[in-house]
Amino acid sequence: MSSARLSLLQRLTAMVMAPLVLGHLGVMIYAIHGGLSAAEILSRTRGSLGWGLFYGLFVLVVSVHAAIGVRAIAEEWFKLKGVVLQTLTLAIGFGLLVFGGRAVFAVVGS
Repeated sequence: MSSARLSLLQRLTAMVMAPLVLGHLGVMIYAIHGGLSAAEILSRTRGSLGWGLFYGLFVLVVSVHAAIGVRAIAEEWFKLKGVVLQTLTLAIGFGLLVFGGRAVFAVVGS
């Protein structure tokens, strides 16, 4: 994928992430001020399709966004190119997606 397309994709993921970050912060502030315990929060999120979709989308866009950002840094700072750069980018994106997905399932899964 060309650097122009990667740059556009990173900007698009940032646009999707912005309201998700604000929503996440709002929920955290609500939970803290409400005095909710971790057990109470988990009881409210278990089996919730809405929270699963919200945080699943969050994980997806963060994984893509971060992988592109690390790619740019690796290319600029470490002069990586070609297959090595592509492999690093995909590995980081996939790793974030897997670990983030596991976290979402741990909080939402029933």
